[in-house]
Amino acid sequence: MADSTAAGPAPPRHHDTREAVLFGGVYGAVLASSMVAALTQYGHTSATVRGYDAAWVLVTALASALAHGYAHYVAERRPHSRWEALRAMRDEWPLVTAVLPTVLLLAGARLGWFPAKGVEYAAFVLNTVILFVLGLLTARWSARRWPKAVLIGAGDALLGMIVVVANALIK
Repeated sequence: MADSTAAGPAPPRHHDTREAVLFGGVYGAVLASSMVAALTQYGHTSATVRGYDAAWVLVTALASALAHGYAHYVAERRPHSRWEALRAMRDEWPLVTAVLPTVLLLAGARLGWFPAKGVEYAAFVLNTVILFVLGLLTARWSARRWPKAVLIGAGDALLGMIVVVANALIK
């Protein structure tokens, strides 16, 4: 009798778009808030510095997306085509997209559109709203009624902000 586990390599695991958007959105929102908190805590809050902060948040998101894509590529341990690693990294676009509102907010502070001092509070609120909306969407997609979905969204936003505050305190 043939061993069914030796039938060949496992088929590739394709991450669906909804899963990737939700994962990347949550990770990106938490990452952006954590970065702004850390950069504000240890840096200056002048307009010029906020421009550098925007660049650091974007570079960190790009590096994180590359690391996650590469980790998916390595973790699946199956024969890969030559371009599969690049495709795996490209599929992490939601993480980078999720930090763009914070990057724009910081860049806006650099350009004088917003006050540079205190922009971290706006970034914190912005990312809390992103987490709330993502939690609300997942609850609605899971057929939860609106009151329950709003509570789930609020819980997700609160949990995300606890992670951000813990990261800021640890650093």
